[in-house]
Amino acid sequence: MDAIRRVRGSARGRSSGVSYAGFGWAVATSETSAQEVGDVYRQTVSALGKLDRILAQMGADKTRLLSATVYIVDIDRKEEMDRAWCEWVGDDPDHWPQRACVEAGLYKSDLVEIVVTVAMPR
Repeated sequence: MDAIRRVRGSARGRSSGVSYAGFGWAVATSETSAQEVGDVYRQTVSALGKLDRILAQMGADKTRLLSATVYIVDIDRKEEMDRAWCEWVGDDPDHWPQRACVEAGLYKSDLVEIVVTVAMPR
């Protein structure tokens, strides 16, 4: 039986990343500072940076992404998130995951939350 590997999150009772049987799942929100409150672009950049660190702890990286769901508090601000996403994901379509963007209520000053599925390297 494959081992389940977990990356501890900062919140009690939750992991930031989990891998099992060749797949991994990770989640990130911004490590919000006072200047970022209300700034979708900067919160997305921060969340993607955090996601990079979580994926690295799992032994993967963004080129292994299969799918992503971006939760955003105001869908009318999706272009701000898209700008940060496209800068991060890069220009090579061979590394682009399937992605959805969903308007949702998020905790406190969080404007963006990103959940990904990744193919784990062997």
